[in-house]
Amino acid sequence: MRYHLRTSYKMSLLAKIAEIEAEMARTQKNKATSNHLGLLKARLAKMRRELITPKGGSGGGTGEGFDVAKTGDARIGFVGFPSVGKSTLLSNLAGVYSEVAAYEFTTLTTVPGVIRYKGAKIQLLDLPGIIEGAKDGKGRGRQVIAVARTCNLILIVLDVLKPLGHKKLIEHELEGFGIRLNKQPPNIGFKKKDKGGINFTVTCPQSELDGDAVKSILAEYKIHNADITLRSDSTADDLIDVVEGNRVYIPCIYVLNKIDQISIEELDIIYKVPHCVPISAHSRWNFDDLLEKMWDYLHLVRIYTKPKGQLPDYTSPVVLPTEHTAVEDFCLKIHKSLLKELKYALVWGASVKHNPQKVGKDHVMEDEDVIQLVKK
Repeated sequence: MRYHLRTSYKMSLLAKIAEIEAEMARTQKNKATSNHLGLLKARLAKMRRELITPKGGSGGGTGEGFDVAKTGDARIGFVGFPSVGKSTLLSNLAGVYSEVAAYEFTTLTTVPGVIRYKGAKIQLLDLPGIIEGAKDGKGRGRQVIAVARTCNLILIVLDVLKPLGHKKLIEHELEGFGIRLNKQPPNIGFKKKDKGGINFTVTCPQSELDGDAVKSILAEYKIHNADITLRSDSTADDLIDVVEGNRVYIPCIYVLNKIDQISIEELDIIYKVPHCVPISAHSRWNFDDLLEKMWDYLHLVRIYTKPKGQLPDYTSPVVLPTEHTAVEDFCLKIHKSLLKELKYALVWGASVKHNPQKVGKDHVMEDEDVIQLVKK
């Protein structure tokens, strides 16, 4: 009975979502309707969130083979329609064998593989075919996206013969789940308060949002007291992203597979598309270009260690994300007890003026620095 209730609730939500989407498509976009459209967008975002995280407990089981333990220094998810060559690409990159067959929806669970590149261990995940309607809970979509949200980089694998339709659909699915590709978080200050109404400030001219639009969107979330600061020209979608607060911003590379089936002239055009790498998974063409671009987008920093009186160990660096490269982060990555014992560190490399330089735990290191820790 409970299951029946849950499905009917889900169906009614889907119907409501379809209704709102139809109304948005019908509404003309102009100054007079912008508030109304903003309200509809907010309602839509709320319903989508309910679909992904149903009310009342955890809902049904998650099915087998999903949460993959995070290993290595970074995690890359391969997303793509069934049979565009994700599994072939993965097995040729990492030597991992995920079942490959020539019909749609072969891969049903996440298959992890690990590659070593420039000394970093990078985990590759083949996320099963994301299809239209994954964000509405169809297919195994929900679990796939949950794993996709934890990736440091998403590779969208497209068939070079039919890329654009697929690209749009996959982006739409991921956007519906609160994953923003190749974007920066909107520059909007948002702070809830207990009293004092809506305090709305702008620091630059706005083309879409004004005080009333902001108030109507916040009212939809039952927020009546808050400080809102718009520091860039923002849209209603940006404001909703900030209020929802569960958005993740992930860099993304489009991998165009099967280039062995097109002409050189077409290839030249493809090379000019931003965030794009053409490859052939089957013939292993252009893999080094892909790996290099993956490294660029992951923003990783390698730090080499140097035991006292020995040469630095250049074979296995400690790999840190660019935004956390202080000596403190380095110590925590190795073991949390190290910080207590740290007296100072000696650093060689681009981040210091003298080689070696004595630094404290707040010193920020750069790529390929060498560090030696001195304990108390």
